[in-house]
Amino acid sequence: MSTSWGIVGGGMLGLTLAARLASQGKRVTLIEAAPEVGGLTASWQVGDLTWDRFYHVVLASDTRTRRVLADLGLEAEVRFVTTRTGVLAGGRLHSISSSLDLARLPVLSLADKARLAATIVQASRRTDWRELERVTVEEWLVRWSGRAVWERWWLPLLRSKLGEAWRETSAAFIWSTIQRLYAARRSGLKRELFGYLPGGYARVLDAYARALRAAGVTVMTGARVQAVTRADGGLRVTLDDGRALPFDRVVVTAVPPLAARLCPELHPYERERLEAVRYLGVVCASVLLARPVSGCYVTNLLDPAPFTGVIEMSALVDPKDLGGHHLVYLPRYLGSDDPFLDQPDEAVQAAFLPALLERFPHLGPADVQAFQVARARHVMALPVLGYSRTVPRVRTSILGLFLVSSARIVNGTLNVNESVTLAERAALAFEDERFGEELPALE
Repeated sequence: MSTSWGIVGGGMLGLTLAARLASQGKRVTLIEAAPEVGGLTASWQVGDLTWDRFYHVVLASDTRTRRVLADLGLEAEVRFVTTRTGVLAGGRLHSISSSLDLARLPVLSLADKARLAATIVQASRRTDWRELERVTVEEWLVRWSGRAVWERWWLPLLRSKLGEAWRETSAAFIWSTIQRLYAARRSGLKRELFGYLPGGYARVLDAYARALRAAGVTVMTGARVQAVTRADGGLRVTLDDGRALPFDRVVVTAVPPLAARLCPELHPYERERLEAVRYLGVVCASVLLARPVSGCYVTNLLDPAPFTGVIEMSALVDPKDLGGHHLVYLPRYLGSDDPFLDQPDEAVQAAFLPALLERFPHLGPADVQAFQVARARHVMALPVLGYSRTVPRVRTSILGLFLVSSARIVNGTLNVNESVTLAERAALAFEDERFGEELPALE
């Protein structure tokens, strides 16, 4: 008999891990607390539109995600588009979609622009990121770009992605961000292409769940795990409804603070290490509009605002695929313990919507067709100084219990491609049950 594996968590990480383990001949059960699989890639309804709860994009260089889509028979439908990027500064929108745009940007002097370009080129060519883990992002960027570029450019952009958590972040974060953006150029493409699947991730998740069941995986949704404990030489997953599921092996893909609660028999040192991981959260509004905002997929904000960026999904996705609407995301990134995460939807709308209309005065209240607020307390583990030396271990002190979560993405920006890659590395390590601490690299 093949070994039985339980996977706790049905996001893209858990789904991909389940698929790969099943292909190895293992008996797999995927357990997800929500009514549907997907995690941060799950969809919902805004007005009369069903689309992703949080914004996602497929890059042309996201080879692992594209392979998953190919396995599901969906890759041929992905539409790749050259998008525009903008920056809002001094009340005016400026394009920064090309080197020429950056050269014309009035926010920085000519010398500052040269230092900014040198910083980006240096980071894109660098291969060793471990040294960058020892310095703060501010220290490194000021060293390369200068104080003026830091204050006028880098700091507002870091706030747009990290909120005030930028203060604790290492320089490895900006390195990994630039590396991802330059991946296409290193692969021979002249520019990075952004892509989407008509129908959004709802189609991906539906196809993934059907493919897993066809491969013999038991997919349980609406099944909240209460605890993972030892039992009869194996492991027991106890659900909130009292059911107890026996397994030979269990992989918990939940974020470390939750994993610590779900696995009460872990050594105190392991629990302390899990609970010490700090996470970035997000409050993200989906706004359905009758008209476009700016035509830029991403608009970075150099001026203060209650949200930390403007993501115009309909600048990437054909409005015909959005029911004729224009969809905009307004994210605000913050620490997982920030009280703004607990603000009611009405308070978020009262803060966000007037600020959006003020910054884009061609829009009026009549253009707003729907406004909904999504929240996630654990989006990305903060890449603090020396993070790779403190990342939670995969193998635990409990025989057969493993922890594979987004916290293992040491030098990334947390996107679907990185989650899929992590799952495939873990599956490769589990294939012959070596269970090494270092997950193997992928060719």
